Amino acid sequence: MKITAITVWLVPLTSHETYYMADGKTCDTVETAIVRLETDSGLSGWGEVCPIPHYLPAYARGVAPALEEMAPVILGADPVGPEALMDQLDAFLHGHDYAKSAIDTALWDLTAQAAGLPLYALLGGRRQQTMPLYHSITCVAPDEMARMAREAHTTGIRQFQAKLGADADWRADVERLIKVREAVGDGPLVYGDWNCGTSRLDATRVGRAVAHLDIMLEQPCRTLAACAAVRSATGLPMKMDECAHDSASLLQADELGCMDAVAIKLSKFGGLSASRRARDLCLHLGAKMCVEDTWGSDVTTAALLHLGVATDPDSLLNVCDLSGYVSPRLDETVPVRKDGRIAPPDGIGLGATPDLDRLGNPVAHLN
Repeated sequence: MKITAITVWLVPLTSHETYYMADGKTCDTVETAIVRLETDSGLSGWGEVCPIPHYLPAYARGVAPALEEMAPVILGADPVGPEALMDQLDAFLHGHDYAKSAIDTALWDLTAQAAGLPLYALLGGRRQQTMPLYHSITCVAPDEMARMAREAHTTGIRQFQAKLGADADWRADVERLIKVREAVGDGPLVYGDWNCGTSRLDATRVGRAVAHLDIMLEQPCRTLAACAAVRSATGLPMKMDECAHDSASLLQADELGCMDAVAIKLSKFGGLSASRRARDLCLHLGAKMCVEDTWGSDVTTAALLHLGVATDPDSLLNVCDLSGYVSPRLDETVPVRKDGRIAPPDGIGLGATPDLDRLGNPVAHLN
């Protein structure tokens, strides 16, 4: 089997709620890049990457030019066994992991289809039937965030991420965490996420003010050292996200003692291949994992669900149904949340095939 064509679409995804985050980050309508690899066998593999503004060094309109650069290596290659081709791409073009992540997902889709297996079978096998979801709450007024938390709680959600820092008011962030905690009661996991957007001082102030509650903090500062200082000063557990993006950063975060949990996001690490290696390292380090991606619709949601369900349940903190936060849905047959949990798609391969009518005209077709 050989790859014969690469097609890229850009699709605007609109969030059901505008996501306000610290340091001026917002997520309202953003473009997602959908990639299809066609082969001479008639099989096609799908991938997706959806960078959000000001989050990582990535942007959706950079995907097609990067794939044009990599096309001489991709076209004519055998897609079976994704890591071999991904190693060639890394040698050919350094960096651009976000663009490579969509290719990597499509390669895994093709490999699983060729094997006649669901994708999770190649990533470690199905370890549980369904997985716990978390619900992300935009950083708005504390009472409104509490209402959103209560509403999500009625659907079975038991893990809540409260965005913090949008108004640069640490006292308001304290109130947000207190009210969300009160709204969902004892037991459910509540964590406050600054997306690197606050100072060591203000994160410590917030953490100490809520230290009597069952709260976890997420990525308050831009550096691992600063996050570790907040972890030490507050005594609260911490989840790493933006600063944890490869093996070296995972090892450093573990050494600093600030990685009680970590976000394994496909496009941040460079695809399923690298994310699987990161997962296995975290299993060794003992960190709980949130298997997810930066943003996106049904293709990347399907991919992260396959990796999540193949992960040891004792180490999997949660997954995220990104496609449940946005419209349009690109493949409405992909599973949706039920009672606060979710399962990967049925069938062979990735199990997600976008509706071509919803994709519109491609921005690039290479053959």
